[in-house]
Amino acid sequence: MTTATAELLTVPEVMTRLKLGRSKVYDLIRSRRLVSIKIDGARRIPARAVQDFVLGQIEAAA
Repeated sequence: MTTATAELLTVPEVMTRLKLGRSKVYDLIRSRRLVSIKIDGARRIPARAVQDFVLGQIEAAA
């Protein structure tokens, strides 16, 4: 998958994937632990950013 065709997720979709609440997802975005972009005021998170976040958490726990 190229960057131009990367899947963009909404905050509720990320909440479901990570099994976290809305506030926690926004905390991760605010602290730059989870990469996101804004498109005309709508917050979107690349699916790859979610995967990278999870992998980083696994590495940190090891």
